[in-house]
Amino acid sequence: DIDDVGHKYYLELELEDVLDKDSTVNCTAEVLYHLGNKNIAPDVQFTLEGEPKNTDEADNIFYNRIKNLEKELVAENIPDSHGNVPPEMEPIRLLAWVASGYVIWQNSTENTKLQLAQIKHVKQVKRSDEYLEFDYMILLHDTVSQEIIPWQMTVLWHPQHGVQVTQDSRQPKHASG
Repeated sequence: DIDDVGHKYYLELELEDVLDKDSTVNCTAEVLYHLGNKNIAPDVQFTLEGEPKNTDEADNIFYNRIKNLEKELVAENIPDSHGNVPPEMEPIRLLAWVASGYVIWQNSTENTKLQLAQIKHVKQVKRSDEYLEFDYMILLHDTVSQEIIPWQMTVLWHPQHGVQVTQDSRQPKHASG
């Protein structure tokens, strides 16, 4: 407890590569949740011991596949009701997972535990520059309240420049349909 500021947590964890479960990196972090104002994202400071696995090759394959589509990508319900993700949609799911991490961080409190449950809808947005842009409607699951929260997010991505959430907003419950 830090008087008149908030609660600070010290964490030691092991980060696991989602594609290669044997590839791990140790991480230490400090997370500060501010008192009172729920509109302030927690402050996070972290240190990695070692480097995460390089994904350049897979990133470039995905980038070129999407860039060369004749029509913009559109997909729904990833994963489906049985938990299946078509292999060609796995990079779309991973991109949503990374982007939703930003949304979760910006909207977390000490009383929430948000995680990406499903991509309800994703639509690629045509662009004239080198970036890929996707408009996502995702469902976040708060495992504390058991609430399913529809959330819209617009995501820019380029293999050399990373992921950027350019716009996001919580949606009314009926928006998940």
